[in-house]
Order: sequence, then C-alpha cells, then structure tokens
Amino acid sequence: MGEESGTGRTADGARAELHAPFRPHAARLVTLGLAVLVLLLTAVLVAAVPSIAAEYGPGDQAGIALLGLAITWFCWRQASVSARPDESGLTVRNLVVSRRVAWAEIVSVRFGGGRPWVQLDLADGDTLAVMGIQRADGARADAEARRLATLVELHSRTARDD
Repeated sequence: MGEESGTGRTADGARAELHAPFRPHAARLVTLGLAVLVLLLTAVLVAAVPSIAAEYGPGDQAGIALLGLAITWFCWRQASVSARPDESGLTVRNLVVSRRVAWAEIVSVRFGGGRPWVQLDLADGDTLAVMGIQRADGARADAEARRLATLVELHSRTARDD
C-alpha cells in the first residue's frame, strides 16, 4: 500500500481521489429534476388526452409519449456528461459525442475567458470541450479544472520533461 501522508490518507488513496470522474453538479441536479417532471407530466397527459376531447386518439397519445421520452432522454444525456481519467488517458462524454484521448495528446487545459466548460487543446490542433466541468459550479468548477490540469501534468511528464 502507499505511505501515509500528513492528512492521514494513503498515497494510493490520494491518487484515487485525483483520478475520480469529473461530473457537473448544478446541471446534473436540474436536468435530473426536469427528467422526472417531464415523465410525470407526460404520463398525466397521455392518460388525460382521451377525456379532454373526443378527436384525440391513440396516435396523439403515442406522439405525446414519444415527445416526453425524447425530452427525458435529452435530460438524461445532459445529466450523464462526464470525463473519466485513468492511467492511460481521459474519456470525455459530452452531450452528443464521446471521445477518448491519451494524456500525451493533451497540450493544455483552458477554463478562463467566460468559457462555459473546460476546453482541452490537443496536439493535432483540435480542441475538445469537457462538459463534465461547467462554469455553473462556480469555485468547485475552478478546483476541478485545476485537478484536470494536474492530471495532465502528472501523466505527460517525460524523463527529459520536455
């Protein structure tokens, strides 16, 4: 096991904390709450449509149900954005696309200038948004961006440190 540090944690425990997944908090709570609300309202509407007007039928109920499910899926997808670090790289799950990048591919971590989420500059000249760290989380987001930058530094060091 790792040695004890001054905080009473093992070095392995501190490393595990450093490699914990990045997830937004405010957006996650809001979108999960909205998903539950949409599901409840969809169920109420589907049940109430036949009694509201005779011209509404099963097709209308199916349409309402599909729309409610689509909105719920979107909310779930927003709530599940994350970035998962491990020893070999970072797996970024954004709203639509997921991407895996090796630590060596990440040139820098940017979070200033009013950006809504962290942005990675990659060695191929591309950029990658990391929606798992969002400005809406305030000081916590700043700390998480620093933790990600620390991980990039830790995993991209070379013997020559070039």
